[in-house]
Amino acid sequence: MKVRHNTIPVFIPEEACPNRCVFCNQHRIAGAECAPSVEEVIAKIDAHLLTIPAGNEVEIGFFGGNFTGIPVEGQEAYLASVQPYIASGRVSGIRISTRPDYISSSILSMLKRYQVTSIELGAQSLDEEVLKLAGRGHKAEQVHQAARMIREHGFQLGLQMMIGLPGDTSAKSLFTAQEIIRLGAECTRIYPTLVIKNTVLEQLFLQGKYSPLTMDEAVSRVADIVPLFVAAGVKILRIGLHPSEGLMDNSSLVAGPFHVAFGEMVFSEIWRRIFLALHFDNAKKNLLTLTVAPGMINAAIGHKAMNKAMLLQSFRKVTVTESAGLKGFEYHAHTG
Repeated sequence: MKVRHNTIPVFIPEEACPNRCVFCNQHRIAGAECAPSVEEVIAKIDAHLLTIPAGNEVEIGFFGGNFTGIPVEGQEAYLASVQPYIASGRVSGIRISTRPDYISSSILSMLKRYQVTSIELGAQSLDEEVLKLAGRGHKAEQVHQAARMIREHGFQLGLQMMIGLPGDTSAKSLFTAQEIIRLGAECTRIYPTLVIKNTVLEQLFLQGKYSPLTMDEAVSRVADIVPLFVAAGVKILRIGLHPSEGLMDNSSLVAGPFHVAFGEMVFSEIWRRIFLALHFDNAKKNLLTLTVAPGMINAAIGHKAMNKAMLLQSFRKVTVTESAGLKGFEYHAHTG
């Protein structure tokens, strides 16, 4: 039986960031105004643990901002608050997100002492022009160096990326994905760029100097990338921003490809492309049975059953099943 994994998220918005990237207003994205106190972190962990079934693997994730840029005393205070949960076995480890230019051997040694297991870097892009236009304040080589050090110290490496940043193109997004794989990332997150209120990007958008991707463009671009990660064994932790209150009611979102089912739409598009390539003839057959990998049935059927509707143009009946012998986008098609 597969053990289910849960991450209890603790958001520390814009804490210790040396500058604000053009796209960023994490107070609105995360729905938090200031960094939580240690007491608030403990209360959050306790509340979440009450809702997680026994036997699930649980980790604590410190997300947002620049965790390793916080003064060391602050980092240690947050990490120390988790140690009793690890000692009792209720929590298996700690995940942090941070900037690639705030990684050093001394920082990594400290994180190791506090049983941090995974480090995610906000790489966003590995193209120098895109990094500069996004106001990241670091270069691609710093991502390379930080990724190498993280792996050498025995941490799980995550590299996050964004599509549709100023200066980005389909080719640059593909290059970034390929670099993430080459750098040995074990997991990734893919975010389409959104125009959020009170950001530099909002001003650029209002001035006509930046145009976000359309929904179709964003879905298509991520659909180009996802199969690369799947084939390389890079776990995709998330596609698209988590829907917060500000995004759901549009009080924070100015423009851009936000949808609560964005990830579902991407996987649906990948399967649509696969099915289009099958080239069924025009003679309508009785039955199509598709067998896909575990967890892929809904994606194969498609967002709002769009793929199934397309297949029903060639078949009177379409059935989708799964097999543990398949993985990723592997499938078997049987017609009758």
